[in-house]
Amino acid sequence: MKNKLSQLYETDFNLWLEQTVNHLKKGNLQALDLDNLIEEISDMGRNNRREIFVRLKVLLMHLLKWQYQPEKRTNSWINTIDEQREQLELIFRDSPSLKPYLADIFAECYQKAVRGTVNETNLPKETFPVDCPFSQEQVLNWDYFPQNSF
Repeated sequence: MKNKLSQLYETDFNLWLEQTVNHLKKGNLQALDLDNLIEEISDMGRNNRREIFVRLKVLLMHLLKWQYQPEKRTNSWINTIDEQREQLELIFRDSPSLKPYLADIFAECYQKAVRGTVNETNLPKETFPVDCPFSQEQVLNWDYFPQNSF
């Protein structure tokens, strides 16, 4: 049988959150909707990893466009690069334990970034190196912008 809090989870998520926090603060653990609470906490970790993946891919795409389409460089690209770096920095500041995840997904993100860049630019896939031409440190470095080196 569902308790009152688990029913609230299905009808008013924000109120469920507020009441869950209140129960936690009061130490009223019996009133908690543990199944949904566990699911939400698990989802938070997945969401952070998903956000890192997406932001890294967008960042790599813009660095590739910056390097391989210098004639089309815009302030918008700079803003996108800066925004992705800033958001990644904030995630890693809040959750330093996620920093190693960047290394785990770096190569896969690069491959997806190449595919996205090919789709956006119509440049042939062969234009781009098989392995990422930027190090992880360069990608996260606020002052780094690739130069034409081909």
